[in-house]
Amino acid sequence: MLNITTARRQRRAATEINMAPLIDMVFILLIFFLVNTSFVKETGIDVSRPTAATAATKDNAAILIAIDAGNRIFMDHREVDVRAVRANVARALAENPEGAVVVVADKTSSTGMAIRVMDGCRLAGAENVSLAAAVDVQ
Repeated sequence: MLNITTARRQRRAATEINMAPLIDMVFILLIFFLVNTSFVKETGIDVSRPTAATAATKDNAAILIAIDAGNRIFMDHREVDVRAVRANVARALAENPEGAVVVVADKTSSTGMAIRVMDGCRLAGAENVSLAAAVDVQ
């Protein structure tokens, strides 16, 4: 004699989908995309950079310092005083000793402020300090 409840259980067990391999695959894909993603660092403000015909790209710029048109200095999306640039750069270099410093100055900012910021970076121990410029295409 055929038992109806056991037949239903067997049919239900046969159509069950195991979700564990699917979840494992999703996590592997997530890890793959996180490892292969390059994160873009930004200064936190919009700066109108001056153009230069000889501008070159820098790949390992770990520390970005922005100077806006009002000569205000920004690091990591926050405003800092010119006297605090040295301490902030020293702290960032302690985290990443191979990091390069890029000063992104607005074209209407004063040259004196850019020099003071670059000087503070060098006093903090940064050996690779650059001034950012937009590429002039003519």
